[in-house]
Amino acid sequence: MKFDETSLPVLHIPEPPLGFFYDQTSPYPKDGLFLYGPHRKPSKTPQISIGVIGRAEGIAHFKTWAEKIKHRIEVPPPKRGEKKNRLHLSNFPGIEEAFNISFDPAEIVAYEIDFKELDKATRTLNLHEAVSKAIDVYTSKVRHHTKNEERTIDVWILILPELVFERCKPKAKRTGLALVKGDFGKKQVERADLPLLEEVIDQAGEEIFDDIPDFHRQAKAAFLKLNFTSQLIRETTLAPEAFLNKAGYQSRRLQDAATVGWNLATGLYYKTQAEPPWKLASARQGVAYIGLVYKVLPNDPSEHACCAAQMFLAEGDGVVFRGANGPWQTGRNEFHLQPDAAKNLIKQVLDTYDGKHGGPPKELFIHGRTTFQDDEWKAFESAVPKETTLVGVRIKTTYGETKLFRNGDYPVLRGTAIILDAHNAYLWTTGYVPQLDTYIGPETPNPIFISVLRSSREMPHLEDVLGDIMGLTKINYNACNFNDGLPVTVRFADKVGDVLSMGSAKGAEKQPFKFYV
Repeated sequence: MKFDETSLPVLHIPEPPLGFFYDQTSPYPKDGLFLYGPHRKPSKTPQISIGVIGRAEGIAHFKTWAEKIKHRIEVPPPKRGEKKNRLHLSNFPGIEEAFNISFDPAEIVAYEIDFKELDKATRTLNLHEAVSKAIDVYTSKVRHHTKNEERTIDVWILILPELVFERCKPKAKRTGLALVKGDFGKKQVERADLPLLEEVIDQAGEEIFDDIPDFHRQAKAAFLKLNFTSQLIRETTLAPEAFLNKAGYQSRRLQDAATVGWNLATGLYYKTQAEPPWKLASARQGVAYIGLVYKVLPNDPSEHACCAAQMFLAEGDGVVFRGANGPWQTGRNEFHLQPDAAKNLIKQVLDTYDGKHGGPPKELFIHGRTTFQDDEWKAFESAVPKETTLVGVRIKTTYGETKLFRNGDYPVLRGTAIILDAHNAYLWTTGYVPQLDTYIGPETPNPIFISVLRSSREMPHLEDVLGDIMGLTKINYNACNFNDGLPVTVRFADKVGDVLSMGSAKGAEKQPFKFYV
């Protein structure tokens, strides 16, 4: 699609700065952490407590990395043909130097799993049962520790062998494996058939069919109920050189060691500390952002969906609120809440905001991937006080139908926006970043399409909305990247929905965002 820039304004939204210690700012998390440290840095370095669960080899690989991230990790020299000045790569200075937290590798609490037990569990004939049993191999260690040990664990690390990824995912074929009989048949039992099988299936067994047979989703749901943050790490991530294919090459292509160090340390900080490592320095005060989440419930013949909201504040951290299950799907990939559910969900968000800030927000933005129906929007409006302006924004990904180039051949600057009218724009949240002297991506960047659909008062300035969205692409605390392509309000919607739609996640009505990633 070609645009005539004489009739369609092209703007550049400045790179949002991030806030660090000493009230210093930097657009790049790694630079800010290296130079200043996390934005809330106590005078005494906190010592975190880590629990790790895995087979003996996996625990050994993690302990090797635990020693590594306490020291400097250099970026490897460039390979032949690579730029010498690779500004998107940064030496890792050490976890205490960058994040002002520490731990004693000798004090890591380690629980070794029986690999034969895990192998047998993942060979169970019924896939739902196989994944449930594999999860229990890990969570049983946590329950044992909680019951028998006084030492508190700040974060649990699960070290996963590759067989988990091969066998514990939806529609895993498990071809060539000698499967073993469990408590259920090979064919998934429909919930309507359960009364006929009461002698075989008890209430506890029935619950395994409320979950998608996916290890990652079920693990997050399980640790949500156990009230622990968790991090899942593959053995091949920790020791790629130990896993070679038939040709003698590493079985997985991974990031350089310094980048892995940054990401491991970021996750440890985020999941053990009260506040995230950086915040949005340019965030407009008194503004809150909600990302709506919908996920169809597994094995529900009515195709009911779980609804939820992710709330993010100027500080950057988020909270997830579970709403009601219901028939929210009104069309293909279109979800719209009924009035009572819409009102109750927003009320949960505002009650939490009021508890944190002592009053309502000045502006509340709802980010979604669809439009808002009239009765749905009226319910949203009825839940907010008069002093709060409610704004509905649709954020859609595009897939190559719109392209823009710089100087005819090069990717446009990140932050470039084409303004279609007062309420609609294309925004390039990926693109060339001058500070890094590169565009990090496999192909020409695609924009996201932003539409300001509704407002309880006067429509906000489109440029303010675009600036907010640019900022929300920089608060993914599960990695230490310069930016993401999507704002955090929609970036993790699927992952959060994947966890909340698990039957085993029932009862987790409100939890910090860090429990879900």
